[in-house]
Amino acid sequence: MADSERAQRHRNRMQRKKEVVDAAIAHADREQGLLLVLTGNGKGKSSSAFGMMARALGHGMRVGVAQFIKGRSDTGEEAFFRTQGNVIWHVLGEGFTWDTQNLERDTETAQRGWAIVQTMLRDPSLDLIILDELTYPLKFGWLDLTTVLNDLKHRPPMQHVVITGRGAPDALCDAADTVTEMTDIKHAFRSGIQAQKGIDL
Repeated sequence: MADSERAQRHRNRMQRKKEVVDAAIAHADREQGLLLVLTGNGKGKSSSAFGMMARALGHGMRVGVAQFIKGRSDTGEEAFFRTQGNVIWHVLGEGFTWDTQNLERDTETAQRGWAIVQTMLRDPSLDLIILDELTYPLKFGWLDLTTVLNDLKHRPPMQHVVITGRGAPDALCDAADTVTEMTDIKHAFRSGIQAQKGIDL
């Protein structure tokens, strides 16, 4: 095939693709606050959420973070984002349930945390809220899923919410506007490599 013919075929393909893309963009004519769920066994759920946080802050938006399960306050993302303006950060957990080993305390901790989140979900000045590892308190039954879904449904109309964690309940995924499942193909930890600063912490 001659170079000129190959170039023309490429132009024709790209023109057809542009028509499809332009039609899809024209069809998306609404603005609203989005509910996004980042789930699955693969690495990168929280990292993706904090990437969106950086993007939102770049647009001058106000962001709230509520971290369930995690009890530590020495992660790189917290160290960085706490120095930024327009950020509210809550560490609501006491560590993974296999560390605490106390069902009653874990449940109480989660419910106290959700009471804080409820105030965030009623605050129209918060443009983006990240509910990190929320799927675990839902999966373990520490929080009532119906209550959580109702609170999410009645948040300010332009408020975006990102929820991370493995095993997101079907009802949460059904309520979400965007759901992404991270797939675990290979992980350094299984080879005996510790969590690394800047990558995992």
